[in-house]
Amino acid sequence: MAPSANEPLAWLNGQFIPASQAKLPVTDLGLVHGASVTEMTRSFQQAWFRLDDHLRRLETSLTGTGWNIPYTLPELSIIAEKLLAHNAPLLPAGHELGLIQFVTAGQNVTYLGAARREECRRPTVCCHTFPLPCELWAEKYTVGQHLLVPTMRQIPVECLSPAIKHRSRLHWLLADAQVRERDPQGTAILLDAKGDLTETSAGNFFLVNDGSILTPRPKSILGGISRYMVFLLAEELGIPVSVTDIQSLEVRRASEAFTSSTPYCLLPVTRFEGQPIGNGQPGPIYQRLLAAWGQRVGCDIAAQMRQIAEERMG
Repeated sequence: MAPSANEPLAWLNGQFIPASQAKLPVTDLGLVHGASVTEMTRSFQQAWFRLDDHLRRLETSLTGTGWNIPYTLPELSIIAEKLLAHNAPLLPAGHELGLIQFVTAGQNVTYLGAARREECRRPTVCCHTFPLPCELWAEKYTVGQHLLVPTMRQIPVECLSPAIKHRSRLHWLLADAQVRERDPQGTAILLDAKGDLTETSAGNFFLVNDGSILTPRPKSILGGISRYMVFLLAEELGIPVSVTDIQSLEVRRASEAFTSSTPYCLLPVTRFEGQPIGNGQPGPIYQRLLAAWGQRVGCDIAAQMRQIAEERMG
């Protein structure tokens, strides 16, 4: 089907197609085994933010899986820019896009048979965009998040490297469902096998103690692009950062906490295991970091989120 000027485009296995036609067969290993690696980038003022960093992390994930794709990082960057050029003008003024780039392991040979084995070994590669759903996060800039620890643990590094950003998310879905039985507004933060805090399903974790930022070691967490931004901004602001093991008890003693993630950048954490962190409000260091991030991208991030959310929700 020919692309329409009024419909967003996607890119699938070498072709630009209408987004509504971007579909995977039920034999794809991304569906059969959850065998997929991915990246998400967002726009600010309809320009991709740190796209090159996300592409390099995608390359790291592909190296970790051993999957080879017939596209270079510059080629994937050009594809992303073409999607932005076509899809961004379809948004209401001032709204933003999310970009997903994902690769699956190919097709399941059990379903297609030995005669198609070579075809099955060819990874599926897809890039698509979506309007950023700011209503999911807008309120949390002021009320904060509630983090709780579920019974399930982080996947051990011996089983799967945390450097691989993958879509095997069932344990996260179960973890979030479990904590929401205790707090309907709750989000799970997992412990590793040694009992140290790691991350949430969508973000890296930070706390503040005695004016310094603490964040978990990379031994059991994904190296977030937004986490790296926190390091950069903290250095500019003269705020010390320590990468260390963090136990739950230390969160209860912290003066503030927050998480970082691509779509929302930074969100405060105001409650942990049902108890307020500090005074139960977004803290001053969080506010300084968010303001500095906004200066980098040329907008008030929380205000933009609220404005887009109001317009999307009518």
